[in-house]
Amino acid sequence: MSTTKIDIEISEVGPRDGLQSIPQIMATADKKAWISAEASAGVSEIEVGSFVPAKILPQLADTAELVRHARRIAGLTVAVLVPNLRGAQAAVEAGAHKISIPFSVSETHCQRNVNRSHQQMFEEIERIIALMNTADGPRPHFEVGLSTAFGCSIEGPIAESKVVAIAEKLVALGVDEVGLSDTTGSGNPAQLRRLVKQIWEHCGRDKLNGVHLHNTRGQGLANALAAVDLGLTTIDSSLGGIGGCPAAPGASGNIVTEDLVFMLEAMGLNTGIDIEQLISVRTLVQNALPNVELYGFTANAGLPLGFTS
Repeated sequence: MSTTKIDIEISEVGPRDGLQSIPQIMATADKKAWISAEASAGVSEIEVGSFVPAKILPQLADTAELVRHARRIAGLTVAVLVPNLRGAQAAVEAGAHKISIPFSVSETHCQRNVNRSHQQMFEEIERIIALMNTADGPRPHFEVGLSTAFGCSIEGPIAESKVVAIAEKLVALGVDEVGLSDTTGSGNPAQLRRLVKQIWEHCGRDKLNGVHLHNTRGQGLANALAAVDLGLTTIDSSLGGIGGCPAAPGASGNIVTEDLVFMLEAMGLNTGIDIEQLISVRTLVQNALPNVELYGFTANAGLPLGFTS
């Protein structure tokens, strides 16, 4: 991994968000090889899976084993998603460095995604914070992702005041930070700027550092650029752009990690990632998932002649 200062941290979510969205189950050995290869390319944070019951998402049933594998990679932040307290307990036991839970601003989506109302989610998050504060060993970083913050494919537009109010309450409960998630790919740069500034104003600059963006309507990189211009420092993306949300109709593709890294590095920002090595990881993933389409302009076109990071 790069030893120089990283300007923008790329959080790779393909092993979780990508794999939960396709029917094929990737072999555990292939997942481990994927995680190791991306870390070797310089990716400093990888969301390796989710502690969801195997009967719901069999694609992610090996998350605990993947956490243990990833923990052995020096310098890698091992992130996981959890839907509830039970999942958080499993994540703590496995040794995850970072734990995220989705809180859908759309209550309809919240019910479909984690089978809880907003009030039940606040109560569950309180219990998770209590768990974190009493757990043995280093305390994992706990983030709440504000899902459907830019719009919901079930309820429609989401009031920005509602996003901010939920963020305020979560910060008051004691979460380490909140993240903005464009679950359905509905957002635009102007909307992102407004939401970020309002959350910073009401919750504190240190309580929002990253965004999770989808490319459903082709706005992913535009929104990522707006986030960078504002000063956000972490952006989620998925190798080959695989991913989506099973609970949100029409929610497709994450930002393509390769395209995001190329854009940032071409702008002179350091991601710590060797883009040629990153692109080569696609072959590993494609061989393991031969029936899954991988997206990305940079990998298809190749790097410009003479391009250097």
